[in-house]
Amino acid sequence: MSSEKKSEAFYNKLRTQLYETASWPSEYLYKFIVPTDASKINQIEELFNNLGAVITTKESGKGTYTSVSVNLHMKNPEAVIEKYKEVAENVEGVISL
Repeated sequence: MSSEKKSEAFYNKLRTQLYETASWPSEYLYKFIVPTDASKINQIEELFNNLGAVITTKESGKGTYTSVSVNLHMKNPEAVIEKYKEVAENVEGVISL
């Protein structure tokens, strides 16, 4: 299966879960892992800039990776998925959790 098909399957499953487990609009917690690199962390922060997001970061024990958590009020599951796609397209090496 191509990575594009895997991505669509992931997003379809996520969309279903979000509709089933929350009433919208709702708070949503994004979690990303990136190689520890200030420019990559800044790229993620810029994508959520001016949206009222609360962003926290934490380096791994060895300092190789950084976890970036973004808490944000989202209007619906479609908006959540669009943000995931935007981060994936703009930040090289990001892992979305």
